[in-house]
Amino acid sequence: MFKSIALFGFKKSSKPFKDYYSKWFKTLKNVHLPQLRHAMSSSSTAGPIFLASHVEVMHRHFLNYYEALDLAAANDVAQVLFPDWRNSFEKPFLWLGDLHPYLFINLLRSFLGDDSESEFDPEIFDKQQNWHVVMAWKSRSKKLTTRVDQIECGLRLMVPALVARARDAQAAFVEKVAGEWGRFEGKKEEMKGVVVEAAAAEMEELVGVFVDANRLRRSVLSDILSVTDVYQAAVFLEGLAQFLVGLRNRELVRQFEKCSLEL
Repeated sequence: MFKSIALFGFKKSSKPFKDYYSKWFKTLKNVHLPQLRHAMSSSSTAGPIFLASHVEVMHRHFLNYYEALDLAAANDVAQVLFPDWRNSFEKPFLWLGDLHPYLFINLLRSFLGDDSESEFDPEIFDKQQNWHVVMAWKSRSKKLTTRVDQIECGLRLMVPALVARARDAQAAFVEKVAGEWGRFEGKKEEMKGVVVEAAAAEMEELVGVFVDANRLRRSVLSDILSVTDVYQAAVFLEGLAQFLVGLRNRELVRQFEKCSLEL
């Protein structure tokens, strides 16, 4: 639908957002993730402070991305809301253009649910590991689990509401154009104005939906980091970054595309 709307004069972005994402992703993979892992392995007395600075850098990297997404949506919402530049392995995890916020919670719960027993033997302990990082999720505060439940409860309210807004925006477009089609008997020039007006209204609402979805993603991510300690936050962000890197692993993508299951 959005490609057809472009024929009626809607201007596309001169710089595809995929170029920004490619640069952002390479920085995540080649700079911030290795640096975070290095900080996680540090056992110096300045370790917590050193680690906290890299947790903040990684968090800011994600926030910068969502801020850039908002700007791209204002310029051309179609390329970010329906990103055809995403690979086939990434697309099942997208919701309104980017990672589903439930993914953040599910990743967090994977750490909360890890109750495997491990005994500390100083004779065999890897000196390159930080004991505080290794044990980060072995003890969880009641405040943490309660807050996670609250975040999840909020998502159960917000996610369907945003989906409904996007659906209603598209329905309003179809209703407007279909209603006027009979009156103008499909005449191109007369219908052009109707389509442009209806599409403009839909685009405006979809931009709002997309921005609100990004606000929800940012909020969930920030809420998680605000309730975890520095070691838990580091493990969580490492897991999130590694998940994104895995989605672009060529071998995994190739195997996924060979799968006969249609999504």
